[in-house]
Amino acid sequence: MKPETILFLIFSLLIGSQNTYAQKKKIENLPKFDRKKMHFGFSIGINSSDFVVDRMPDYQNYDSLRVIESQAKTGFNLGIIADYHLTPVLNLRFIPALSFAQRNLEYTFASQNNGSYNRVIKPVESTFLDFPLSIKYRSARLNNFAAYVVGGAKYSIDLASQKDVTGVFGEEIVKLSRQDYSFEVGVGFDFFLEYFKFSPEIKLSFGLPNLIIRDGGIYSDPIKKLTSRIVLISFHFEG
Repeated sequence: MKPETILFLIFSLLIGSQNTYAQKKKIENLPKFDRKKMHFGFSIGINSSDFVVDRMPDYQNYDSLRVIESQAKTGFNLGIIADYHLTPVLNLRFIPALSFAQRNLEYTFASQNNGSYNRVIKPVESTFLDFPLSIKYRSARLNNFAAYVVGGAKYSIDLASQKDVTGVFGEEIVKLSRQDYSFEVGVGFDFFLEYFKFSPEIKLSFGLPNLIIRDGGIYSDPIKKLTSRIVLISFHFEG
């Protein structure tokens, strides 16, 4: 399923949930929450990280290479929330986070002897320091519920980057740039509980720069451009 389809389905679910939730009048929790200019909290999340692979036009000329594919893997995020109220429904959010992610690159080579295929998987493990800055636009609060959309930009540094590593025990590795920039868009909803606000959220992140470092190797040179793509499901807790 495409990321855009996921967002549409989640947003439709949020709108339907909001209409159902608003039918009953309930005691309002945290009535003074929106009057404060600043809020803080923490965030935990699960990410599914992937690559968008743009192959060289002649990539199949590289040593019997036939296919290059990216495999998404699951990781997790830990972040700290700083939220500034610009208006009652518009917030500026900064959520620096530590993100653990893995993406696999799968290469399929044709055998010269019997016509079979040999698959080689190159895991790319990353530990990111993420610095996302976003704008959150929220619906009017109905009882203890509100839906919202969020969008912004993110700068990331890969602490586990092997950019300057020549190889691991003689094995060729895929080298990526240490820095990444991306734009993000997502949807979520706020539940105002008795002592804190709980906000489940799903967000898509699309990388902009080319991450691949083409160093003459069989695993890097067939790739023209490699950009990141991440789906992040987060659970925010704010007080």
